Amino acid sequence: MLLFFIERDELDIHDIPIFQITNEFMGYIRQLEQLNIEVASDFILTAATLMRIKAKMLLPRTEKDEEGNEIDPRQELVQHLLEYKKYKSVLPDLSTMEDLRMAQENRGNINEELQQIANANHFEYELQDLNLYKIMRVFNKVMSRYEEEQNRPKHTVFTYPYTIEQQKDHILEMVASKQKIAFSEVILAFPDKIGMIFNFLAILELLQLNLLSLEVGEGFNDFTITVAEGHAAQVTQLLI
Repeated sequence: MLLFFIERDELDIHDIPIFQITNEFMGYIRQLEQLNIEVASDFILTAATLMRIKAKMLLPRTEKDEEGNEIDPRQELVQHLLEYKKYKSVLPDLSTMEDLRMAQENRGNINEELQQIANANHFEYELQDLNLYKIMRVFNKVMSRYEEEQNRPKHTVFTYPYTIEQQKDHILEMVASKQKIAFSEVILAFPDKIGMIFNFLAILELLQLNLLSLEVGEGFNDFTITVAEGHAAQVTQLLI
């Protein structure tokens, strides 16, 4: 009935004037009631849906999705109408196909042909016993297997733009330019957890190479990083 109103008034199905279509639908239900015709539950549900959409469009507050875009309360209804229109458009073709199939007669050599197909493809001859129940059972198994596959845990691997060598160069540049830096400054430059781990490992490696030294600094769990005594020239050479 909604699709009839839309096609009759040549309305844009993607931009339904909800007030007009609601009034027409409610008027149709009132006519049914005046004729003492029992109103089907589908009509009542549709009327309630239209009234809910109408109420949402009257409210000044709009709903938004996760990306912050405004949600059109008519969107779900439009989707249902489009799906119904799509299926309705193929009904004449299906009816014609049904008439053609009903006019056909079964040939007498079907079993022989099925046996030839089975022999050619090396599978057991079970097609003659195939029925709708068996097909539905197979379909149900396939859908269950598909659902299990979709619900399997998926692990995503993220790559981070850090390497030990790069972080060693960054730390050496920071120390060479300022003579000494606090570890808190390194944290501020690379505040994410992975960056802190790479920087800490880079500092440990530079300490092992005797290019840097540490001094206990002020503050909780803080220390100062300086160039190791007698290795300033070597640090400068590495940065060139």
